[in-house]
Amino acid sequence: MHFLITAGPTREPLDPVRYLTNRSSGKMGYALAEAAVRAAHQVTLISGPVSQSVPDGVRLIPVETAQQMWESTRNALASQSYDVAILAAAVADYRPISIQAQKIKKESESLTLELERTPDILGSMRTVFGFKGLLVGFAAETENLTGNAFLKLQRKGCDLVVANDVSRKDTGFDSDDNEVVLCHAGGTSEPILKTSKRELAVVIVEKCIQLKASQLPVVD
Repeated sequence: MHFLITAGPTREPLDPVRYLTNRSSGKMGYALAEAAVRAAHQVTLISGPVSQSVPDGVRLIPVETAQQMWESTRNALASQSYDVAILAAAVADYRPISIQAQKIKKESESLTLELERTPDILGSMRTVFGFKGLLVGFAAETENLTGNAFLKLQRKGCDLVVANDVSRKDTGFDSDDNEVVLCHAGGTSEPILKTSKRELAVVIVEKCIQLKASQLPVVD
């Protein structure tokens, strides 16, 4: 099968030297890419700026901004067929409306930034991009973990949402470990206790393979 995976943060520039971003390290997305390629699947990885090494056999498409990730995802889906898409990137929800041509000087006691929404990549998969394969999203939450995850699953047309509590210090962002709840389209949830992101990636990839197989028509 062919996997499309997004990973890492995005950077939304304010001026030539500053940008808005988040704490995503890209470890989860890169672990997913490694797990999928080790399971003998093709993998295209669209990644924001990270310090992770690209797993052998993985095709990397590097990007920086949310707009670039949206466009790269659209172009990847338009150029070839994918069976599974796992959108693990922590994409910025907002970006500055205007980017200053020169470095912003420290001249006043306060600074007001006007922001606008970035394009919704996960929300575009079914509608704008017309993706028909197995769709997996991630929900990084600080409250009402499974409730918010199921709402996201329904709004975005996902088959599976991986929900994790990013307010914890021992898992999630910047950590080698994660603890998640797998929220299925059928309404069931499956907690995965704290484990390494590499081990969790194997579980998620195997789950994707099982779900994809269950969607295939039975041929007599």
